Amino acid sequence: MVVSAHGKEGVIAMLSAGDFFGEGCLAGQPVYMASASAMAKSAIRRIDKRAMINALHRNSAMSEMFLGFLLSRNIQIEADLIDQLFNSSERRLARLLLLLANFGKEGKMEAVIPRINQDILAAKVGTTRSRINFFMNKFRKLGFIEYNGGLKVHTSLLNIIVHD
Repeated sequence: MVVSAHGKEGVIAMLSAGDFFGEGCLAGQPVYMASASAMAKSAIRRIDKRAMINALHRNSAMSEMFLGFLLSRNIQIEADLIDQLFNSSERRLARLLLLLANFGKEGKMEAVIPRINQDILAAKVGTTRSRINFFMNKFRKLGFIEYNGGLKVHTSLLNIIVHD
């Protein structure tokens, strides 16, 4: 998450188990420009910069895994930018909910998303909480999502993204 000089928050990434953050220091970034916070109970491991560089040089499997993560993150950032430039906030929210449910990834779609508040969704989508609330209610009324102790996302939410 980043915060502007005027106090506006923006979520730049939502990471999963096994993901890295703070890797900019490996490229000489002196200060990390964003903050990280956990939305669920997490175990975070700090890796010393020198130890990480050594591991990348000595362990080809680690290097390949890390490179794969970086390339994946780059692809995601490009997709997010295109989404921000060309799509409405309603479509951006629909896309985000499908991504959070792992739609389109290998394996099974997670129907129920762990608790996430509308402020975080608004910061990631780049709109206000009231707009998120409006769209969430609309999606619920249309049967695209359900709230039952968690957020259940139906694949029919794709209709919001592909419908013109």
